[in-house]
Amino acid sequence: MRSQSIKASLDALTETLAQDSAALRFAPPVEHVYRPLEYAREAHSRYVAKYAGLGARVLLLGMNPGPFGMCQTGIPFGDVVLVRDWLEIDRGATKPCAEHPARPILGFDSTRREVSGTRLWGWARGRFGAPEHFFRQFFVWNYCPLAFLEGSGRNRTPDKLPRSEREALFDVCDDALRAVVESLGVRLVVGVGRFASHRARAASLGVDVEIGDAPHPSPASPAANRDWAGMFEAALAQAGVMLPAQS
Repeated sequence: MRSQSIKASLDALTETLAQDSAALRFAPPVEHVYRPLEYAREAHSRYVAKYAGLGARVLLLGMNPGPFGMCQTGIPFGDVVLVRDWLEIDRGATKPCAEHPARPILGFDSTRREVSGTRLWGWARGRFGAPEHFFRQFFVWNYCPLAFLEGSGRNRTPDKLPRSEREALFDVCDDALRAVVESLGVRLVVGVGRFASHRARAASLGVDVEIGDAPHPSPASPAANRDWAGMFEAALAQAGVMLPAQS
């Protein structure tokens, strides 16, 4: 059955991605690297088991784990409340070996909300109603599986790493992205934010795969704070994605 094949393939490539990214080393100012595909692997596997292989032809691609999202839950854009209450995944995250004291991993006990996650998954819930309806059209993945913290606890995004570290990381992530696209059989990858769409293009996903651009829901973006959902839907429409009527 194709859906089971997709799930098995994603599980296998997730293991490869976790191992390959674990072998990478990062120098100061990065002092902590969070690897949710390791300590929250069970939750991530539940996400794949429940929602991969439902027929998605569009991949929504994020950048990397947020401190109050995937870092806590193992799910891309994984705001704790929406992962628990809408995606119905409420366990499977443990603590990493080393934590930054300013950025503890509390898993599904975390009370902090991930704004980017509340916007993306909140939009999906409002537009599609049941998660299964959303995942018949879309799947959500993060390009990079690692989060980088400086000594102060400040988040350092992958594009701000030194060139040598960045290139080694991107080689691993490009391989994984190509494998995800092939496994799912998607025909459109929409980068959520400029970084993600740039990396999707750089990864050379194949002649049958189109790349689209959509705004990131981060609260750091003034435009996203005004009407992110409206801009996001306009970007999907420009990429040729037809959406159902509002649920």
